[in-house]
Amino acid sequence: MDYFDDHHKEPEKPKRASWLLPAILGGIIGAGIVLLVAYGLDRDSLTPNDQSQSQQGEATQLASDSNQNPNLQNVSVDVQSGITDIVDKTAPAVVGVVNLQQGDALFSQEESTAGSGSGVIYKQEGDKAYVVTNHHVVEGATDVDVILHNGVEVSAKLLGSDVFTDLAVLEMDASRVEQVIEVGTSSTVKTGEPVIAIGDPLGFSGSVTQGIISGVNRTVPQDFNGDGRADWQADVMQTDAAINPGNSGGALINMAGQLIGINSMKIAESSVEGIGFAIPVDSAVPIMEQLEQNGQVERPYLGVEAYSLNEIPASERTEHLGLPNDMENGVYIWSLEALSPAENAGLRELDVITELDGQPIDDMTSLRKHLYEDKQIGDQMKVTYYRDGEKNETTVTLSEQQ
Repeated sequence: MDYFDDHHKEPEKPKRASWLLPAILGGIIGAGIVLLVAYGLDRDSLTPNDQSQSQQGEATQLASDSNQNPNLQNVSVDVQSGITDIVDKTAPAVVGVVNLQQGDALFSQEESTAGSGSGVIYKQEGDKAYVVTNHHVVEGATDVDVILHNGVEVSAKLLGSDVFTDLAVLEMDASRVEQVIEVGTSSTVKTGEPVIAIGDPLGFSGSVTQGIISGVNRTVPQDFNGDGRADWQADVMQTDAAINPGNSGGALINMAGQLIGINSMKIAESSVEGIGFAIPVDSAVPIMEQLEQNGQVERPYLGVEAYSLNEIPASERTEHLGLPNDMENGVYIWSLEALSPAENAGLRELDVITELDGQPIDDMTSLRKHLYEDKQIGDQMKVTYYRDGEKNETTVTLSEQQ
């Protein structure tokens, strides 16, 4: 009985479960792996076709959009192409200008380079070509050389220059001239309009910078004698195109490849970046024509040595000039030239001019602006002035300075 009980027992159920359950799980996992591998192979085999179809669909959509909008184009490529075309067309008309001066040694005949800048060939007549540059570029020069776009150096003749507009005109042999720039107009220039500046900054010939017109009709004070007081107000265009030393006299060009301004580094503030100025071509051309024909700019002549009233103390204004205590603006006459228009009109020393043709005159700058820009030789000009504290008027007939 004991032997039967010990050797004829049924196997325990937990022991059978220990091998059956792992077998079932293994089968399930193996089947899953097979399915995953099969799915992956099928997906990989279909991916290139799917990508191709997707790309074709995108291309079809772009083509459809392009057909609906025929003006759709790559602006960046077109603008760049336009700029290079403009530079190719205009750069040969922009030259370097070298200011040559004799040395300081006694009886020295040797010349050395005193400075350099840029210029623009704006006209050719027969065997002569004409270059516009800045007055300060050629100031004090005994000789001037022009360096053409191809590096050829040609001697030039200074026909004339004008300090107030900072312009000068040179004459040179036209036989080597490759290109004359097309002169445009500055009257239609708009703020934000793209422009190109071409010049010879730091001796790098034909350097090109790009920017926009930052402002039109800017007025910038100019100090000619270095006394810290403005002698003139330059009417200029402002641009953010880089204008560096040597760019002075170079060309400011619009997107039509036309000259719209003469760059001037002297007018710009050297301590400020991104602000450059150019003389508008519409105001430059009449000056260029006078310099070309006469060697100087003919302006109306008043014949006085005068100073701004605000330069002297208030006590001087009341005690010596007899002016009201609240009068601060005007111009007082220090001296008159004999037989000048001012003397002929009855003006005297220490008269204080406050108005010209009914317009307030605050200082010498505003007097020059009215006289040089609003009046012509032979014009009559009404002058309002104070003498010994009393207000008077007279009429001056302007003449040409002899």
